[in-house]
This record gives sequence, C-alpha cells and structure tokens, in this order.
Amino acid sequence: MTDPATGREAEGSPDASSASPPTAATAVLDGPIETIDDAVVPPAQVPSLQWAPAEPPRKKKRLWLWIGVPAAVVAAGAVTASLVLIAPGTAIAGVPVGLLTAGAATDAISQRLGATTVVLGEGGPTVTAAQLGATVDAHGLADRAFAARPMWNVTQWFGDGLDAPVTLDADRAEAALRAALPSAFTAPVPAQVSFTGTAYTVTPAVAGTGLDLDAIAAAVHDAFVAGKSTVTVSAASVPVAAPATSERAQSAADQLNGMLQTIGFYVGDERTVPIDPATAASWLTVTPDASGAFSITADAAKIQAAVDALPAAVNRAPANGTVITNSDGTVLETSVPGADGRTLGDTSTVAKEFAAQLDAGKAAFALPVTLTPASTVTLQRLLEVNLSEQMLYLKENGAVVDSWPISSGVAQSPTYTGHFRINSHIRSQTMTSTDPNNPYWNYDVPNVEWVMYFNGDEAFHGVYWHNNFGTPQSHGCVGMPNYRAKQIYDWSPTGVDVWIHD
Repeated sequence: MTDPATGREAEGSPDASSASPPTAATAVLDGPIETIDDAVVPPAQVPSLQWAPAEPPRKKKRLWLWIGVPAAVVAAGAVTASLVLIAPGTAIAGVPVGLLTAGAATDAISQRLGATTVVLGEGGPTVTAAQLGATVDAHGLADRAFAARPMWNVTQWFGDGLDAPVTLDADRAEAALRAALPSAFTAPVPAQVSFTGTAYTVTPAVAGTGLDLDAIAAAVHDAFVAGKSTVTVSAASVPVAAPATSERAQSAADQLNGMLQTIGFYVGDERTVPIDPATAASWLTVTPDASGAFSITADAAKIQAAVDALPAAVNRAPANGTVITNSDGTVLETSVPGADGRTLGDTSTVAKEFAAQLDAGKAAFALPVTLTPASTVTLQRLLEVNLSEQMLYLKENGAVVDSWPISSGVAQSPTYTGHFRINSHIRSQTMTSTDPNNPYWNYDVPNVEWVMYFNGDEAFHGVYWHNNFGTPQSHGCVGMPNYRAKQIYDWSPTGVDVWIHD
C-alpha cells in the first residue's frame, strides 16, 4: 500500500490491487491511529485509505440583477424621453402634441391644417387649406411648445392650448378660389400713366371683385383651433383693388412731370441742351409691375438721335468777357459776358448711360466736356469834369474814349471839386427849390431826365431849357444835352468814379 506520509509503497506489503475493500469504519481517515502499549500496529494490519469526493458548492441567487437592470433601463428611458418630448396634455391649435417630439409635432400640425376643408357658401364648392396655401409656423410653434412645456416639467402638464396664426398664400388662394367659384371674380383695372401733350396724366384704377381672403384665413384659423376639419365661409364677392392704384399712378406722374422740368444734357450747372417734354416722353415707357409699383424704362436707341446732335450744340470757342470796375477794382457790371470754350468728349456710351439714369428717375445728364477758360477784359471807368474847360471826359483805364462840353454851377452855386462816385440813377424827376426871399433858389423844373447823383444834391443830368454848353449855367449840377446824359447814364453803373477839378 502507499504510505500517506511518503507517497511510497511500504516494503513487503502486498500489491495494492489485492488489498481488501475499505470498511465503513475505515472509509474516512479523520482520527489518530490507535496504539497498544505504544506499539505501532504492524503495517499489514493498517486498513487502506481513500479521499472522499468534495461536496459541490452551493449556487448563489442574484435576483436583484433580474429585477434591477430592467428597471434601470426603464428609468433611463423615461428620463431621456422627458428631455425630448412635449408635456402630456399639450395642444397647439387643437392638435394634440403631448408626448411627441418637436419634429413629430411639426408634422402633426401641418397635416391637420392641410386637411382642413373650406366650403364656399352653404352647399357650395370646396377647397382644402393646402390648396389655399394655408400655412402656420409649425416648426416654430412645436419648438416653442417644447421649450415652454418639456415633459420633465410636470407643472406644465395638461396646460391651456396654444394658438397658431394661419396665413394664406394670396396667389395660390386666389387661383384655387377662382377655379372653384369663378362667378365671384372680376379682374380689377389698374391705373395708367400716360403723356398727353405737355404733361403726364393719370387714368384712375377700377376695382374688381373677389372673395375676402382675410375672412377666409380667419375662418380656417378658427376651425383649426377648434379641431374642426370643415368650415363654411361666405361666398359673397367683395371689392378687390388693383395693385396699381390711382395714388401710386399719381405719384409716378408727379415724378415724371418733375423730370420733364429738368431733363437735358448739362455742362456743369448749365442745361446746355434741353429736351422738350414731347421728345422726352417718346423716350420713356411707364408701366406697373405685379406689385403695382410703376417703373420707368428709357429707350437708348431713341436717345441716340439727340446724342448725335450734341457736338453742334455743345462745341464752341472761348468768348472773352468785359467787366466794368472802379478805382478799387470792384466789379460794378459785366458789360460783355464771357464764355469758356467747350469741346465735347467721347459720347459712344452716352445714350446707354442716360437711359439708365432715366430708369432711376434722374433727368440731368452731365456731358463729358473739356473746357477752355475765357479771358476777361477789365475796364476801369471814370467821369472826369474839368471846370476850367467846362468839359466832360469819359475814360477807360486812363484813356479818353469820349468827351463833350457841359454846363457846371455858376459862381453863386459852384460845382464842388473832389473825388466822388455815382450813387444813384433816376430816369426822370422834377427838380425844385423854394426860397421866397431869394428868387435864384426859387424854381420848379419838371421832367429832368437821365439823372445820376454823385455828391449830395449835385448830379449829372440832361438839360432841355438851354443850349449854352461850355459855359457855367447850373445851380451846381453838371448839365448836358439829353442824348449825352442818356449816354453816360447807360455807360456808368452805380459806383463809377467821378473826378471834379479846375
């Protein structure tokens, strides 16, 4: 047999296969070997030993996994749903959207609205809200409903319904209604703008008939909110204004008539080549668009004829001018207006550019022009009276240009010497003086012409009561024949220098 302590077979022991089977008493070795008088039992008498098989382990019961995991999954799903769903009991315009996502709510709202049926008068033809182009901001409404009433906010459950404004596509609605009930419609006549002789005038618009789109939209809205799938509306015709109203036409006519006042080709601020109203109107077409707004369209091909004639009207050589001054250099008068020379530039695109301007309502076209400045001649004029010679000299820039005899004041009323300036022009007047004690200063002379005062009551003027020029004759004035007085009256603007000397 095998020694339990060493694992070797005991010497002299019989073969293990010949050992007697174990008894119940020796089946399990769990106690000490018995001894008799401290003597060990001979090996031949030791019973054989075997290991007993181990008892199988007890299985652990994990019921919490079978219950807890599904419960956790359900709880997580509920939390997730509460974060993406709209609160229960929420309705938008009568459409229940509780426990829906915002996207699903959008679809539900749109589908319900599109299916709403509109009856045109009792027992009349029908159209759907979809055919009328009825729309609501379903996406926006659903998003706002979710934002205000998420499922997780139990205080918002089963709240009041939310409104949903309904709008109709005017063009689609009119087409659908006209097809369903053509007798309710007559086309409005738009206002017109036309040129009549010298100005633009307006032909007023005439209203048509149709169905009241605002009333139909309101009825569709009310039915939608109430959860009704059908609504009956009035089929009575109402006036329908033309988009191109009389007021819009008048505004366009006023603009065009304003353009006719200024239309032309300009050099600087000068309207060098005006365009007459009839010609301008022949260039322009005035029409309303679908919205009723009037637009102006100019024809560049028709403008080209006027452009072709521009060189003859614009090009010119410089023209020198003449101004009259006094000794201070002050310009008193422009006797000959000067004019700069002009050379027209490239006009190949003028017609096209002017047409574009007219389309925008701008009637003044600035021409491409090169200017050659004109020169100006300055004439410093002087009326010089030589009392000792009894002569008047007309001088320009110091040179005598004309002269003739005059009659100045006598010794009793001399003409004062000095430098003066013409301060007024009087075409004709009565000259008087009253002194009962001195007949010399008592006179009344009517119709004295071409009077120019220069020193108090001293003046140049015409004389018709004597012809004794070259000799002192006056009460202090400088007299001469009427035609000569008129000559200096026209020659001497106010401010011209006067020099009286001996």
